Amino acid sequence: MIKETSNGILTTIKISPNAKKNEIIKTENEVKIKITAQPIDGKANKCLIEYLSKTFKIPKTSIQIVKGETSKEKTILFVTSDENKIDLLKKTL
Repeated sequence: MIKETSNGILTTIKISPNAKKNEIIKTENEVKIKITAQPIDGKANKCLIEYLSKTFKIPKTSIQIVKGETSKEKTILFVTSDENKIDLLKKTL
C-alpha cells in the first residue's frame, strides 16, 4: 500500500530480520524487505532505514518509521517532494 501525503510517501511493509542479504521482495499482496541485522536493540530498524536511504537516495533523516517500531509490519514515511524519487518509490514498493 502506497499513499501520497502532504509530507511525502507513506507505505506499509513487512520486514524479515536476520537475512543473508538486504533485499526488497515485491509480491501481489505486500512488499517484504529482508534485513541482515538482528531485531535486537533497534538494530533491524536502523539497518532498514540505512538500506532504504541507500536504495532510494533519500537522506536517513527523511525516512521515519511511523508505526510498528517493535513489529515486523511497519508503516514508513518517506519525506520527499522530488517527483523522480516518488516515482521510483511507487515502482519499487
